[in-house]
Amino acid sequence: MQSAQNSLVLHSGGIDSTACVHYYLDKGFNTKTLFIDYGQVAMEKERTASINIANHYNVKHQIIKVDFKRSFSKGKIVGRNAFFLMTALMNIDFNVGLMCMGIHSGTDYSDCSVDFVKNIQNIFDIYTNGTIVFSTPFIKCTKSEIYKYCKDNKIPLELTYSCELGKKQPCGNCTSCEDLIKLIA
Repeated sequence: MQSAQNSLVLHSGGIDSTACVHYYLDKGFNTKTLFIDYGQVAMEKERTASINIANHYNVKHQIIKVDFKRSFSKGKIVGRNAFFLMTALMNIDFNVGLMCMGIHSGTDYSDCSVDFVKNIQNIFDIYTNGTIVFSTPFIKCTKSEIYKYCKDNKIPLELTYSCELGKKQPCGNCTSCEDLIKLIA
């Protein structure tokens, strides 16, 4: 009998990365989650959501703390997704499998694009000779399509957290909560 393929989901505790956890488990992958504490304002609530979701799905969960000696607030953080991916690559505990993110279309962030995915895969190939694949199952989906996927699959959205400001959701003052307001309207 062949063992399940490995997948590591970079998990923020939000809707998109939680959809990824469900997606890979549903496909039969040996799925693990990784939360990165990089000094984000909402770190405590995001970390709690990530832990609760990992517990809900009974998957191994790892937390990495990186001290930048500064904090990050709402909006674009240059290099964020590339940093996450390289940090995860340095800490991955399998030699063959998928590294996964819930990035999607419909955003202006350059690190949520098909070109970004291709470029990261090229970097991964340098380091892993193609044994680690950057997988983004929702790259061509909109946020509302991911939300529908979650609702259709009974994903525990009540456990997720997405406010960039660390406030009660939806705060209405950050991009993530503006998206959430549109989804639940």
